[in-house]
Amino acid sequence: MSLELKKVIDQISKDKGIDRDLLIDTLEEAVRVSVYKKYGDDIDVEVSFNEETNEIEVYQFKVVVENVENPKNEISLQEARTHDENVQLGDELGFKLSIEDLGRIAAQSAKQIIIQKMRDAEQEIIYEEYKDRVGEIISGIIQRRDKMGWIINLGRTEALLPKDELIPSERYIRGDRIQAYIIEVKKEGRGPQIIVSRSHPDYLKALFHREVPEVADGTVKIMAVARDPGKRAKVAVMTQDSDVDPVGACVGVKGSRIHNIVAELKGEKIDIVIWSPDIATYAANALSPARISKIFVDEEEKILEVIVPDDQLTPAIGQRGQNVKLASKLLGWKIDVYTETRYNQLNEDKRILEQLASVAEIPMQNFLDAGFESLEEIEQATEEELLSIEGLSKEKLSDLKAAINLLKTNN
Repeated sequence: MSLELKKVIDQISKDKGIDRDLLIDTLEEAVRVSVYKKYGDDIDVEVSFNEETNEIEVYQFKVVVENVENPKNEISLQEARTHDENVQLGDELGFKLSIEDLGRIAAQSAKQIIIQKMRDAEQEIIYEEYKDRVGEIISGIIQRRDKMGWIINLGRTEALLPKDELIPSERYIRGDRIQAYIIEVKKEGRGPQIIVSRSHPDYLKALFHREVPEVADGTVKIMAVARDPGKRAKVAVMTQDSDVDPVGACVGVKGSRIHNIVAELKGEKIDIVIWSPDIATYAANALSPARISKIFVDEEEKILEVIVPDDQLTPAIGQRGQNVKLASKLLGWKIDVYTETRYNQLNEDKRILEQLASVAEIPMQNFLDAGFESLEEIEQATEEELLSIEGLSKEKLSDLKAAINLLKTNN
């Protein structure tokens, strides 16, 4: 039996990766609890694993007294000397208890403690293993679906792929192999919870690190990533090595590298653009494939006014505004796109509004605040609507109307 116990301890330690000393401490605690259940928790016992005999040994200790008042913890001098003739008053005697005598309920309690301690130890090991792996790509098998998302079997533990971290167009069934990106490892009472994602921008970055050696070794740096998961993404790259084409390195020979990434993301189209410290140049690159005429930069508000030829509005904005939205996300700036015709018209409207504001002796912004942005809108407004413009007096209204008629004639 003793040899069998040693084998069990060694096997569990090996299979579960649990420290052998921790297992022995758990066994000792479980037996101690069982002893207290059978004999009461007011007895003085010592439980230890004997490495020589490979047995759990339990000793009950009693103090040698003249008159016994508490038989559980005391023994008379006369009885004590039947065990040890040299014993004196005040000494302690230890009596070995048989584990086999603990009973079924006590043994079951010990088993439950051992199982729980082993589970706790295993969960702690798993947490320690994964807590520093945030940012890694892991592979697993779809196990089941619950209200939170998909549960992925990683072997020794599970990961959760939440619904909002899925690529919207993807569908899975039980048994599918899947890759995902670890975004968080939480330590919870029921064990560590590993949260993974397939829609996170950093997942795309991690795929480039895996597929492109120049990215992995730092020759090519990924400066920013913007994704519309499953549909389209933009990746800004740069290098300080004049001999390396950062876009070409990411694409690979005949598109081999980018093809692997696109395949993993189920066809998500990826635009690789050159990063630049000059925001206007960077914006022009990010809005590719559209051709850009001019870019006006508002550094304070972080707004870009992008002017494109009339036939480039659709490629600049993209389907459902996707191209300009991704470019804006990539830069971290607001981007307003205008055709050349529309921009010229707006400038003309602004010039006319400034003239009318001068005649009315009010700030041009007052016209805009009242909802008037062009000569036509002011011309078609009623007298009551015009007088709603802050600062416009009745005395100046006739001057305004005269100015409108003059501007119409000249235009």
